[in-house]
Amino acid sequence: MRSKPPIEAHHEQLTQRTIKRAPKVLLHDHLDGGLRPATVIELAAESGYRDLPTTDAAELGEWFVATASSGSLEDYLKTFAHTCGLMQSRDALVRVAAECAEDLAEDGVVYAEVRYAPELFCEGGLDLDTVVQAVQDGFDQGSRRAAERGFGIRIGTLLCAMRQNARSMEIAELAIRYRDVGVVGFDIAGPEAGFPPTRNLDAFEYLRQNNAHFTIHAGEAFGLPSIWEAIQHCGAERLGHGVSIVDDIKVAADGSVQLGRLASYVRDRRVPLEMCPSSNVQTGAARSIAEHPIGLLARLRFRVTVNTDNRLMSGCTVSSEFATLIEEFGYDWADLRWFTVNAMKSAFIGFDERLELINNVIKPSYAEILGEPPYDG
Repeated sequence: MRSKPPIEAHHEQLTQRTIKRAPKVLLHDHLDGGLRPATVIELAAESGYRDLPTTDAAELGEWFVATASSGSLEDYLKTFAHTCGLMQSRDALVRVAAECAEDLAEDGVVYAEVRYAPELFCEGGLDLDTVVQAVQDGFDQGSRRAAERGFGIRIGTLLCAMRQNARSMEIAELAIRYRDVGVVGFDIAGPEAGFPPTRNLDAFEYLRQNNAHFTIHAGEAFGLPSIWEAIQHCGAERLGHGVSIVDDIKVAADGSVQLGRLASYVRDRRVPLEMCPSSNVQTGAARSIAEHPIGLLARLRFRVTVNTDNRLMSGCTVSSEFATLIEEFGYDWADLRWFTVNAMKSAFIGFDERLELINNVIKPSYAEILGEPPYDG
């Protein structure tokens, strides 16, 4: 890891620039939602794709953010027609994955779990195995290039099945097949309404029998029933978004809080919440950052983590998400450390590997930032 100059522990020093230099952990980031606008334009030119709204990189970046900010998850997902349409060759997949690793590393992310749905990249003739191998090659290349510039990052891959399709078992088997070469877990993604997680019970049972990890997109657009099904029927270890858990929490006029049985269960069991504030505002899952449930849930000490979801569509980075939350909720360096350790504890890699990053990278760096005695594990 690159040695970092000390950062004074004053609130005014909590800027996006200084946050960028602190170690961060990302659990919810979509590969096809994080392309560089310039890369989108270049891939379109190479493949003859003519449906982009503009070929100016700055304008295209603004278009993705504006179009994704419709207040509807279904409309938000339509922006992926462009990115997925350009990721139909092995070379394109390698490039996008490599640039993803580089961009995250340069933002100070030391561990990331990046997810994608392999079935979306087979329209040009690739098979599922070729897709997975190409993405892994890209992550390896990008991680090596980042390391050459002094940025250390480890990336684990999550394979998604699209909940509106009928390929979840096939993708679950793919995740098991590549579990020893970088694939650390499984997810289901896509529209929640009308496609409950219980449609995929056979896949989740297969994963459990193989001692594999999985998260489920739930509680973003459909409310408490999707969270309950994801946890109690499917056995999800983490919740993708999970913002609707706030609907099971009552806050009285005097500020006292009463948790319902599901919210209590989620907190008591330390079920990680993969929260994506900017994305949730764009899709209408939260009215604003100020009203985002993350403020209450963090105060109540749920296992909250901070994530990007789709960096292109939200025009964000992990650092910018933290900067936005700091501005809105007054978080300090100790809070950022808490969010980061939460995320690392919740990762789908082995216990020893998580502990190594917490004790040897994350906590020592934050001890230095906070002016605390050197952390010795």
